[in-house]
Amino acid sequence: MAALLNPYIHFEASAREAMEFYQSLFGGELNVMTFGDMGMEGATAGHVMHAQLQAPNGFALMASDTPPGMTLTKGETVTLSLSGDDETELRGWFEALAEGGEVHAPLEKQVWGDQFGQAADKFGVTWLVNINQQG
Repeated sequence: MAALLNPYIHFEASAREAMEFYQSLFGGELNVMTFGDMGMEGATAGHVMHAQLQAPNGFALMASDTPPGMTLTKGETVTLSLSGDDETELRGWFEALAEGGEVHAPLEKQVWGDQFGQAADKFGVTWLVNINQQG
């Protein structure tokens, strides 16, 4: 089996909501384990210790809420890149990710020939989308 690159996203207390949003967008199976599942009690017991979304096209996203005692600077934990040649799918994902967030660079043709855009979603995660142009 080849090595896989699995982006891991850290949230303060919205990992479940974010991962459910990503599942609604990309499809696939979402598995969530909370701190409470591992025996922690109190206010953070319902927070996500580890979540993994396995999308039908083969990519995976992983996430967690920040454990007690740790701090997180929202939006600076990871940048994710989606690329391929299915313009309809990629453009749809870009638009859905940008909704409620902030477009840093509109999805448009670039000097290297592809269409590219960058947006931060409503959870503060920055996404790069590159649509490969054929021929």
